[in-house]
Amino acid sequence: MPTVLRSGPYRVFFYAGDRHEPPHVHGERDRSKAKYWLEPVSLDSSNGFSRSELMDGYRLISELRVVLLEKWHDYFGD
Repeated sequence: MPTVLRSGPYRVFFYAGDRHEPPHVHGERDRSKAKYWLEPVSLDSSNGFSRSELMDGYRLISELRVVLLEKWHDYFGD
């Protein structure tokens, strides 16, 4: 599970087995989790985050989308 970003208490990562899905990242804090697609940025699923935290996550992922896509393609080699 390579971590691609840390922001405060949040960790953004992807699973090594995610290769066969479109580019996306997972975010977590404590026991809360979310999954965001990167093309276009959209929330796929979440558990435990408040609506405002999900919006903050959406803004962060949107701002760093290009960097996150580069990390995705560097890791998966496509």
